[in-house]
Amino acid sequence: MFDNLRQEAGFIEDEEPADDVQVGTGKKQRPARPVSRRRRTIDQMTGTTPFQRFILACMLFMTVCLLGVALLLFTGKIDLSFLYY
Repeated sequence: MFDNLRQEAGFIEDEEPADDVQVGTGKKQRPARPVSRRRRTIDQMTGTTPFQRFILACMLFMTVCLLGVALLLFTGKIDLSFLYY
């Protein structure tokens, strides 16, 4: 049943002798690197200007700070004693 499974598999290429070995030296040559695409920058992905990204970063920072303080207040780790005379 599984005798000729490798021959039937279409995604496995037949093994070929390594032609990247230099004759006589036994050293392998590095294969050519494929041409990589240029990576998109964050402004290309979002379509924002640097100032808009700065404002978004500030808003995210303020949100994290407010949520942290709210969590500390709700859990009782800090107390606003100046509100209680």
